[in-house]
Amino acid sequence: MTRKKVKLAFITNDSARKATFKKRKKGLMKKVSELSTLCGIDACAIVYGPYDSHPEVWPDSRGAHRVLAQFKRMPEMEQSKKMVNQESFIRHRITKAADQLKKLHKDNREKEITHLMYQCLTGKELQGLGVAELNDMGWLVDQNLKEIYKRIEGLKKAAGERDGVEEKPVADGSMQRAAVQQQWLTDQWMGNINPSDNQQGVGGSFGHGSGGWDEINMQFNDGSNHAAAMWANGFFP
Repeated sequence: MTRKKVKLAFITNDSARKATFKKRKKGLMKKVSELSTLCGIDACAIVYGPYDSHPEVWPDSRGAHRVLAQFKRMPEMEQSKKMVNQESFIRHRITKAADQLKKLHKDNREKEITHLMYQCLTGKELQGLGVAELNDMGWLVDQNLKEIYKRIEGLKKAAGERDGVEEKPVADGSMQRAAVQQQWLTDQWMGNINPSDNQQGVGGSFGHGSGGWDEINMQFNDGSNHAAAMWANGFFP
């Protein structure tokens, strides 16, 4: 059975507050003792309370004076280096929670756009989407294409090393594909290429064997382009 999360607020009930004080003070002293024993460090604890006439000290007054004297001998900068009070501690927790919330918001947004992209791939129309959704989807598509082309180039390089063939630079291959694409489109527009020649002529140029407009259209989104700059969006930096 999980413990109920305690609300960090002042306990208004007197009896409940007194019982909580005694219970928490005992636990604090136990933790300080365990920390000192397990880690071999010098530590002390001094607790003042409204229910006791004298403060409770761990391990004893002499030990507490020794630790405090050691602390006062340190330079002032070293004393306050890791010192926190309640206000600074709460501010730190608020900042940390805000950063976590921002990260979760970004992750959720990316999952929403990914789901929307998959819906579009199954035939859903883009009508009704706002500019923000379209920009985010465009950015995500470009990122996925970059990863795909990066893996393709890696597989080609690995295959070339296995076959003992030196891989050409990616930039040269991209420029060559772009030139072939441009020439193919020019010939297609001028009517110099028959549909039946797509697979033999164009497919052979790229070395895939399948050819066709679909392959040429996919090659336009080469990983070396700068299409990601088109999708200026503050959400996906």
